[in-house]
Amino acid sequence: MSLFVASLNSGSNGNCYYVGNEHEAVLVDVGISCRETETRMARMGLSMRKVKAIFISHEHSDHIRGVTVLAKKYNLPVYITQPTLLHGGLRLDDLVTDFVAEQPIQIGTLTITAFLKLHDAAHPHSFIIACGDVKVGVFTDLGAVCENLVQYFQQCHAAFLEANYDEGMLESGNYPYHLKRRIRGGKGHLSNKQALALFIDYKPAYMSHLFLSHLSKDNNDPTLVHNLFNTHARGTEIVVASRYHETAVYHISGSNTQVYAPLVSLQTSLF
Repeated sequence: MSLFVASLNSGSNGNCYYVGNEHEAVLVDVGISCRETETRMARMGLSMRKVKAIFISHEHSDHIRGVTVLAKKYNLPVYITQPTLLHGGLRLDDLVTDFVAEQPIQIGTLTITAFLKLHDAAHPHSFIIACGDVKVGVFTDLGAVCENLVQYFQQCHAAFLEANYDEGMLESGNYPYHLKRRIRGGKGHLSNKQALALFIDYKPAYMSHLFLSHLSKDNNDPTLVHNLFNTHARGTEIVVASRYHETAVYHISGSNTQVYAPLVSLQTSLF
């Protein structure tokens, strides 16, 4: 069993993550337009025909901006809780399917499990996607490392993990005080330091890839955070998910990992 994974975009300007196998796939969040989603997937050699469902983590616009058009165009079920649907103002008609934390959902041979997270949204969740014993986590928009996150992170062969800001850059930057307080206030975003502590303390030995995600444009630096995590990688490849374009497509398995590069340079795909 194995999974193909990629970030289509990761940041406050839009988030969208692809996880699938040979036969079916899901998208976690659609925070970029339908057209941009299609364009980026085509560049990666991924087909929308394999996408069988969309899972929405919470209602902030950088996670739902493109979901309505994409879901209706391809008649895709959207797994979203009622509070998130209501606060997001989404009109998805009969495409809506509710989900409950900790109750696995079967999409073909994929198993998706949601769990509650700490974030300043109505009903925020993270997800873990499994195919057989291979598991990939999508863990972004996290105010703090909670027990749920630790439990699921320890199971992952690969994970998208938020590393939103460098504490020094945020403190000395131009953001107003109320915004700085929101970001680091326990229901905002995860700092490089917090994410690194989770990685060092709870990374399973078999984790092949860590995708550093949702980096702040103003309060983080891709090279800085890549080097920080790479120092402690212990055999895990560190990839920075860009806020401007897609990553490569990675083939995650229990024994080995292959990389399928998109039509951008490796330097561009990293940063």
